[in-house]
Amino acid sequence: MSFAKWVGGALGWSFGGPIGAIIGLAIGSLIDSSTNGGGFLLGDGNTTQQRRPRRTTSRSRTQTRTRPQTRSGDFELSLLILASVVIKADGKQEQSELDFVRTQFVSMYGKERANNAFKLFKNVSKQEIPVRKVCVQIREMMDHSSRLQLLHFLFGIAKADGMVTDDEVSQIYMISGYLGISSRDYGSIKAMFYNSSDNAYKILEITKEATDDEVKKAYRKMAKKYHPDKVIHLGEEHQKGAEEKFRQVQNAYEQLQKERRF
Repeated sequence: MSFAKWVGGALGWSFGGPIGAIIGLAIGSLIDSSTNGGGFLLGDGNTTQQRRPRRTTSRSRTQTRTRPQTRSGDFELSLLILASVVIKADGKQEQSELDFVRTQFVSMYGKERANNAFKLFKNVSKQEIPVRKVCVQIREMMDHSSRLQLLHFLFGIAKADGMVTDDEVSQIYMISGYLGISSRDYGSIKAMFYNSSDNAYKILEITKEATDDEVKKAYRKMAKKYHPDKVIHLGEEHQKGAEEKFRQVQNAYEQLQKERRF
């Protein structure tokens, strides 16, 4: 697949701003391979639905308060960049973390697309990423449910080697703040990757002092927030990750049901 067709794939806003600059540098060394049939398409390949990135000012975005719909390719590129940041958070790249990224991409996108994405990922990971600028672009252009899905994936990377280091937690916490994710949502997703007696409460964003009725209300709220249909616009490949978050909410509620006997 030619480089021109890669650019013409079903990608949207991610080809502008700092993300576009990072990807542009990353594919520089891959141009020869792509023109010889290597193929680096990350989108769904449906050029008939292509949305060219619009150049808008910060003022116009603020006034309209609208976002272009995030597609699979936009999410994928955002994921590649933020994954490279988290992997380098503790000053080293663990093979288990790289394997986790590859495995997740194969699961989501299939082997061929994942291999192409991972080639790009290795070039992205060599760069110094302007984290705040990247996250601001994502926050302005990506819906809240998709940003929560990004955060869940980043914790999965950090946990891939069996533990989440303090450096990784600090990096993910900073990223979540830049992404406009609340501390309660951050705490809920973080709790999905730890084992402690109060994790069920944290996942449901309540305290141990909550009444049974408040537990039930919290469950309904979180089940709605993390329902896989919230990211249906990203395609089936990303609904799998959303289903994992949804199961965690269900498990937390069932645990509290047993403990409280209601």
